[in-house]
Amino acid sequence: MQKETEIKLRVSRETLAALREHPLLKKRNKSGWERRELFNQYFDTVERDLAQAKIALRIRRDGDQLIQTLKTRGQSVAGLSERNEFDWPLTKAKLDLKKLDDQCWPATLAELDKKTLKPLFTTDFVRERAEIAWGRGKTKVIIEAALDLGKVVADGQEEEICELELELRQGEPEALLELASELAADLALMPCDISKAERGYRLFDAGSYALSLSTPEILTEQPLDEAFAVLAWHLLGSSQRLAEQYRFNGHWRLLVDWVEQLSELRALLASLGQAAPRVASHELRSILDALLGDWRPRLQAGLHEDAARQLAPLQFAEELNGTRWGLFSLHASRWLLTRRWTLERSNRGNRQGAATLGNWLPTQIADEGVALQLKRYQQQPEDLAEQLPRIERLLVWLHHARSVLDVAETDRLYGELRKLHELASRPLDPETLEARAQQAQALASNRAWKQLTR
Repeated sequence: MQKETEIKLRVSRETLAALREHPLLKKRNKSGWERRELFNQYFDTVERDLAQAKIALRIRRDGDQLIQTLKTRGQSVAGLSERNEFDWPLTKAKLDLKKLDDQCWPATLAELDKKTLKPLFTTDFVRERAEIAWGRGKTKVIIEAALDLGKVVADGQEEEICELELELRQGEPEALLELASELAADLALMPCDISKAERGYRLFDAGSYALSLSTPEILTEQPLDEAFAVLAWHLLGSSQRLAEQYRFNGHWRLLVDWVEQLSELRALLASLGQAAPRVASHELRSILDALLGDWRPRLQAGLHEDAARQLAPLQFAEELNGTRWGLFSLHASRWLLTRRWTLERSNRGNRQGAATLGNWLPTQIADEGVALQLKRYQQQPEDLAEQLPRIERLLVWLHHARSVLDVAETDRLYGELRKLHELASRPLDPETLEARAQQAQALASNRAWKQLTR
């Protein structure tokens, strides 16, 4: 068994060609590009039991070699994945079921009859591979770069494979993100953690690609730094999966959810005060603000105009053909991996970052709640939109961490605050002004709100 640490980046054919000649890769290329044709047959049961267990089983033909491989899902966050891989050489293109023993086979499939495994789909592609190596401080980094071009074929349907894979052979995981970020500065690279196997399953069932990552575990005794990291990774990873699926099928709701994930991430970045100094997140916030500045108005237009909804997939394709989305995703991943917000902050910031969430969050909600000045907006509802950033900072924590609050009816509080946010986002008209004033009153009268802001 070996552990595979890699990042997968979707590219266009033009970008794939440009990568071969990119100055950075040419300078660090120690082997030259080696071209190989890889033919892969994936196996599963008719009920797709392996897919449900998050494992993939294939036979690969690589020249004269036949290799049986079992891959586990492992950890995959924001495009950077770690998973276990088991490989066995074969003498013929037939599964060797004896290799699938307790050393690799998941306990959840212990009762599965392995004889029911059948060929399901293929992923055939040409791979150009090179060893990229350089000195990073006192450490040597070796990364295998692979340019893959081909197709997935399943159930009479097919999807193109066109991607760059960077697999870590030696060095720290940050080096993968560092190299990818440098390439993304002038090439359109889209981090996505959908595997070739997942693409095959998606051709059978478009809903098989899970958009929802596991719910992050937020605990009362968790330090603020840890809770923030867990939530930020979750929001970033979710946004990337939504972007991949919207690119695939163009469903409007996915675009709405994508913007919502980015909005929550922006609010989270702004909520920590001295625990995450503004100077530490300046570049990240700038790119994120530009993304939201373009996409929020498009969503608003799409709420009222079918033409805006129909135009959105083309606009999104143009977004992916540029460098902004990939650069933001990679920069954010690297920023989180290195915990950049903790560097060069004050002693007070360090104390805040180390505070338990159960102590920090009630104080944060109380401070933001008092500053929201609900009584004022009952009288001046026309100005409520100026409080949108504050409302969003409150919402992101109430959405993901309200379970740590020792207050009753936090679900109702979250719902009331969401209503206020929706009204604050609407264009002004007499009906909206009246609704804003009434909702400000409803929130001010909420029992949990009064208990948290007293």
